[in-house]
Amino acid sequence: MLLVVSSPNRLLRGVRSGLRTLLLSSALLGVGVHSVSAQTVADDDGVASQQLNLPKDVTVFGKSDPNVRKATAIVNGRIITGTDVDQRLALIITANGGKVSDEEKERLRVQVLRNLIDETLQIQEAAANDIRVDPAEVNQSYERVAANFRQSPSQFETYLRERGSSSASIKRQIEGELAWSRLQRRNIQPFVNVSEEEVKSVVDRLNAAKGSDEVRISEIYLSATPENHAQVAANARDIIEQIQKGGSFAAYARQFSEASTQSVGGDLGWVRPTQLPAELAQAANEMQVGQIAGPIDTVGGVSIIYVMDKRKVLTADPRDALLSLKQLSVLFPQGTTKDQASAKAASFAAAVKEIKGCGQANEVGAKIGADVVDNDNVKVRDLPPQLQEILANLQVGEATPPFGSITDGVRVLVVCGRDDPASANAPNADQIMAQLEEERVNKRARIYLRDLRRDAIIEYN
Repeated sequence: MLLVVSSPNRLLRGVRSGLRTLLLSSALLGVGVHSVSAQTVADDDGVASQQLNLPKDVTVFGKSDPNVRKATAIVNGRIITGTDVDQRLALIITANGGKVSDEEKERLRVQVLRNLIDETLQIQEAAANDIRVDPAEVNQSYERVAANFRQSPSQFETYLRERGSSSASIKRQIEGELAWSRLQRRNIQPFVNVSEEEVKSVVDRLNAAKGSDEVRISEIYLSATPENHAQVAANARDIIEQIQKGGSFAAYARQFSEASTQSVGGDLGWVRPTQLPAELAQAANEMQVGQIAGPIDTVGGVSIIYVMDKRKVLTADPRDALLSLKQLSVLFPQGTTKDQASAKAASFAAAVKEIKGCGQANEVGAKIGADVVDNDNVKVRDLPPQLQEILANLQVGEATPPFGSITDGVRVLVVCGRDDPASANAPNADQIMAQLEEERVNKRARIYLRDLRRDAIIEYN
């Protein structure tokens, strides 16, 4: 069954972004990368089996269950304790409003341990290359995080401790990000080159695709076999349920996705639907911005996708228009019934129809006892999706239909001015070159980390 839901994150980003930022550590430290490659999985024709020379009929002797292990490990001599796992897990649970089932916690615990192992390997490799992060720099980043919560560092430490985490856990994450970023700049970036011909090719393709649809989506990909497909699909539905309750899509992508975009929260970047697998393209075309769909059967597993935005290539987006608005609002007294609210809303709507441009808005507002507020430089795309299409089609002086609720009252927006967006042009050569270099650095960094995992001595306790 395909489930399509509207994500609560879209309208709550500004309110609930604080602790989620801790999970999106690249964004926290300003060293984020944006990969546009999708997942790569083995074909169904048995290529992987041929490469490994595996028998057709496999009999498993004994039982391998990662959940049986205690959540501790020793990575090249560095101990990861159960407390380390618990404190990092507490951050994730807090970021998701504390509403995580016991079953979900166990899955998260296994993934958190994997992430801590990777983080340890990154710090160790940086140290082996004489790259060390000054504790003062880590403390400065930590203070910026605390400031985002409008707390002092000591207050923020208390806040974390009350939720089962600690400042040490966040500082360790900060250290890992800084160390790994510097290692990439030293060992990877100097050896990544992009030619002028490649840049020109990208510009030509963009110009050829001008006016075609593009979608920016994020994906959580979970691999599955015919034997465990039902369980994996159930896990995907559980993840969707957690996101519906306010969980961060990007955080769950970092924890669970098996795609190459895991490190960037599942963000595939801007893609044309034709560049996606057919199953994902169909879902993306049918979805609205802010919706989540899944589980979607794909080659080798299932996917959950989140439509972050849509646009037309190299075409000005009407949602980038800047509006000057007047808002007229009337609140309902406490205890107002639905019928009473409907009657008052109808009276308000009749009065609003008399508005002939913004010049009369204040006068009409005074007559009906409405609050009138001026709002300038409001970008259409920053408004709720239900209002974007309405306002995009209104002329100066026109008003929206009344909207609201019994709790919030009823209101209208009157368009007093509009600055339409300038025509969109292709990115310049420097921007394209920087993006291509970033993608290649990110790809090589994933290979680098894979090799570190392969060569590491890891003991599980």
